[in-house]
Amino acid sequence: MQRRSTQGVVFVHACPKALCQHVEWALERVVGAPVSLSWAEQPAAHGSYRAEVAWTGSPGTGAKLVAALRAWPMLRFEVTEEASHGNDGERMSYVPGHGVYRAPTSANGDLIVTEQQLRRLAATATSIEAFRHGVDQLLGAAWDADLEVYRHAGDGSPATWLHQVV
Repeated sequence: MQRRSTQGVVFVHACPKALCQHVEWALERVVGAPVSLSWAEQPAAHGSYRAEVAWTGSPGTGAKLVAALRAWPMLRFEVTEEASHGNDGERMSYVPGHGVYRAPTSANGDLIVTEQQLRRLAATATSIEAFRHGVDQLLGAAWDADLEVYRHAGDGSPATWLHQVV
């Protein structure tokens, strides 16, 4: 039997220096292999560091990585998982005070909003402002607004690869 595989990226946008090693250990527990990230200062948050790492593993690994990183509620991070046979892609973001945002993604990385989500929103929105707010919630606008400055601060950063032990 052939194991299905997928890949994605972990973006740790802001991590206190004291937690950097703990983040690596958490990722190691998920992928079952040693992890050594290239940490760089995060100019958007004084005293914080950033790193990104590409990973390969079985479908669902992205959600496991998010669960491992949620142990530290002061982190800001995103995890992507590409679509694989029988599984949609996903983007998961974590921002302190907002929690986890999770949405399926298309092949080109766009977020997917389903017909049922739009029907529910159209049926329950009491004004155009409420509808706009509902669309923002479906698209994770609060997470994007918070993370955008951290994303730009990391443009051009080097990435390494994690491979899940199978």
